[in-house]
Amino acid sequence: MAIPSFVDRATLTVSAGNGGHGCASVHREKFKPLGGPDGGNGGNGGSVILRVDPNLTTLVEYHRQSQRHAQNGQPGRGDHSNGANGDDIILAVPVGTLVSDRDTGEVLADLVGPEAEVTVAAGGRGGLGNAALSSASRKAPGFALLGEEGSARTITLELKVLADIGLVGFPSAGKSSLIAAISRARPKIADYPFTTLVPNLGVVVAGSTTYTVADVPGLIEGASEGRGLGHDFLRHIERCQAIVHVIDCATYEPGRDPLTDLDVIEGELAAHGGLEDRPRMVALNKVDVPDGAELAELVRGDLEARGLPVFAVSTKDGTGLQALTFAMAELVAARRAATPKPAPKRIVLTPKPMAGGPEFTIKRQGDGEGGWVWRVKGEKPERWVRQTDFGNGEAVGYLADRFARLGIEQELLALGALAGDAVAIGAGEHPVVFDFAPQVDVGAEILSRRGEDQRLIGQRPAAKRRRELDAEYHAAKEAERLTRVAEHGLEVDQGE
Repeated sequence: MAIPSFVDRATLTVSAGNGGHGCASVHREKFKPLGGPDGGNGGNGGSVILRVDPNLTTLVEYHRQSQRHAQNGQPGRGDHSNGANGDDIILAVPVGTLVSDRDTGEVLADLVGPEAEVTVAAGGRGGLGNAALSSASRKAPGFALLGEEGSARTITLELKVLADIGLVGFPSAGKSSLIAAISRARPKIADYPFTTLVPNLGVVVAGSTTYTVADVPGLIEGASEGRGLGHDFLRHIERCQAIVHVIDCATYEPGRDPLTDLDVIEGELAAHGGLEDRPRMVALNKVDVPDGAELAELVRGDLEARGLPVFAVSTKDGTGLQALTFAMAELVAARRAATPKPAPKRIVLTPKPMAGGPEFTIKRQGDGEGGWVWRVKGEKPERWVRQTDFGNGEAVGYLADRFARLGIEQELLALGALAGDAVAIGAGEHPVVFDFAPQVDVGAEILSRRGEDQRLIGQRPAAKRRRELDAEYHAAKEAERLTRVAEHGLEVDQGE
C-alpha cells in the first residue's frame, strides 16, 4: 500500500530515557584501603522534544514510524565519575501542529511560533551516588539511589495549516486555480469535483505585504457531518485571518446560484464552529464566461447588502485579481497589527503541583479484620520509593528516615495506624507495601547508624591511633597497681 505524501494526523508513542543508577563505591589506594565514599551520580535520561520546522508541511514522517525512544542515562562509577546523560530526541513538526494526549484528550501544546517546542516525554533523573549522599551525620553511606524511569505517553499530532487567507467554496469553484493565478503554487487543476485531495498553500506578495493563502478541498453541503472531503480539512482554516468565498458563477448544476452556494458554505462553517469572528470576502469567479459576468453583476448588490466586499474575478484571464490580492493584503495587515506575534517558547510538561496542599495524602482501605491498609500517595514519597534499592538494608533505612522527616509516620499514628498494618506507597495497581513499625529501628540502623558503612568506622591516622593505644595501656597498668595496693592494706601515695 502506498504511503501518502501529505498527512495531517498522526499518532506517536514516545518514551524518554531512564536515568542511570548511582554508584556505591569506596575509594582505595595504597596504605589507605578504605578512603571514603567516591561513587558518582547516574546520568539523566534523554527527553523527547517536538520542535517546529518552518520547512515542513506534513506529518508523513510519523505515519511511517510511530514509535520514538530517547537514550538512557549511563550509571555512575567510582572515583567520583558521573554517568553520561542520555541524548535527547528532537522531532521536527510543521508550524501549526496541535499536540494532544491520546488517552485523556488533553491538549498539551499548540506549536504556532517559529521556534516553538514542547518536551512531551521528560527523561528520568539519574540516581545519586554515595559520595553525594554523604554528610556530617552520614559520613560513609554504603548505598546509592537508583535512577528514575523516563516518562512515556502516546500523543496525537494534528496539523492545522497556518495561513492568512482561507479559500472556501464548492468543488470546482476555482479555489486551486485562484491560488495558482496569484502565487507560484502549482496545485492539480481539473474540471471535475474533488480534484484537490489535500490543502494547497500559496505565498502571495501584494505591495509590501506577503501573506499565505490556503484552500479547503471537497467542501460540500453536509461536510461538517462527514460528507465529502471537507470535514477532514475544515480545521485547516481555523487559524486564518480572513475567509474568502470563491463562488462559481458559470456552473450548470441545477439548484445552484451564488447566493445559495454562499448560504450552504456558511452553514457548514457555522456547524464546524470557531470561525464567526473572521472577516469575509467574496470572489465571484469565472466572469470570463458571458453568463458568469452577467450573473456576477446580478448578485453583487445582494452580497454587498450583507456587508461583504465583492470582487468579480477570472482566474483564466486575470480579471480583478490585482484588486482582490491587494484587498486581501490590506485585511491581513490590519489583522496582524491587532494580533501580537507569538513569541518563541519552550514548553516542558511536568506534573501539576499541589497548590498550598500537603506533599502526600493517606487514605485508609480494607475492612479492618486483618488490619487496615493505608494508601500513601504523593509525588515525593512515590519518587523516593522508585529510587530505593530494596536489596540494600542501608538504602531501606535511608528511605525510612526520609519518610519520617516528611511526617508520614506521624500522620499514620494520628490516623490510628497500628503496628503490623500494611502501608502501600505508589500509584497504580502495584504499589510497594511495608509493614508499619513505628519507632522501630529498621534497615541500616541494625547494621550501624542509618546510611553509614561500618567498614569505615575507626579508620584514623596511624599516629593518633598509637597514642590512643598507649593511653589505654597506661590506664590498665595504673588500675592494676591500685588494685594490688588495696589488697595489701597499704596507703596509696597520691603523689606518685
